[in-house]
Amino acid sequence: MSYSARMLRRSESILLLSALLAVGAVGVALVLQHRFGIEPCAWCTFQRLLFLLFAALAALGWLARRSRAALVAASVLAALAALGGLWAALHQQFVAAQSLSCAFTFADRALMKLRLDETLPWLFEATASCRDANAPLLGVPFALWSAALFVLLAGLAALAARATLGSRRATENPA
Repeated sequence: MSYSARMLRRSESILLLSALLAVGAVGVALVLQHRFGIEPCAWCTFQRLLFLLFAALAALGWLARRSRAALVAASVLAALAALGGLWAALHQQFVAAQSLSCAFTFADRALMKLRLDETLPWLFEATASCRDANAPLLGVPFALWSAALFVLLAGLAALAARATLGSRRATENPA
């Protein structure tokens, strides 16, 4: 297998792994909510939406692996979704969790506008305040766990884009 083919395979693997991590994060959130009673706030459910958006973009990149341009585009868009998630998690931690209510914030309005809280309430309905929802897990607030995972996902998506671009250069400049 050529270096170029190995780099492309690496990009594909990274995208698939990162999509599974993002879906896994939402799965963990749902188990914590529905099995252990840890209720989400609007910013929590908004982050779920961004995890799922990231997963969809990464999966599209993995599915479109025959096209380097599509793979890079999906990787870059996934990285941007992860950075949006990082912003949402940090906003939850340092702004929203400091107030008594997070009703009618950007996250709450976006979910209502998309009607996700009505269509899929088991996934997107906010049932707690931001202050209550940001309880610690192993001593670390939920929002910071989420922020750390978004940083990891953004890095993986950027790595996939870089590996894909590296495979293109290897094809153009064979040794």
